[in-house]
Amino acid sequence: MPFEIERKFLVANDEWKHEVSRAVRLRDGLIAIRGGRKVRVRIAGDAATLTVKGPRKGIARSEFEYEIPLADAEAMMAEHCRLPGQMVEKTRHFIPNGQLVWEVDVYQGLLSGLTTAEIELPDSGTSFQRPDWLGDEITGDALFSTRILLRQAMARRWSGLFWPAVRRLNLWRRRARPLSRGRATARRS
Repeated sequence: MPFEIERKFLVANDEWKHEVSRAVRLRDGLIAIRGGRKVRVRIAGDAATLTVKGPRKGIARSEFEYEIPLADAEAMMAEHCRLPGQMVEKTRHFIPNGQLVWEVDVYQGLLSGLTTAEIELPDSGTSFQRPDWLGDEITGDALFSTRILLRQAMARRWSGLFWPAVRRLNLWRRRARPLSRGRATARRS
């Protein structure tokens, strides 16, 4: 069974930018997330993949990834990822680190402002050099799971739209007075 073994970190500063060897824009459509499992369709440049990830066990998790036609990926995203919070957009920057590669993700869209770095390891005991631009480790931290991050971003977005509307409605209700037929009308000042 194929496994993904990775460590994930926040990025502390922009010093990583001068080390980038290449970058690619990614669009991830989250088809299903439940119980630590994830089914994702990804478009990376002109390539596309369908990925099924199992629940995390330490720093490892099962991962099955299959190349699919770009047109199929676009169709899956259009059909299954239409709701806000089901799409993740980011630019992935690759930074060589000996035999390993750091992947620094700069998020756009709902998660704009978030920058993370991850390194995929051949086994859980592999050591690696920690660059100075690396921040706190978030490997396995549920608060930094895609599902939770998107939920928080959607809550911020909706509260920005919802609460001002509620305040306007409450203000209108305070100014309204009932009519004899049960309808409300605005009071004249």
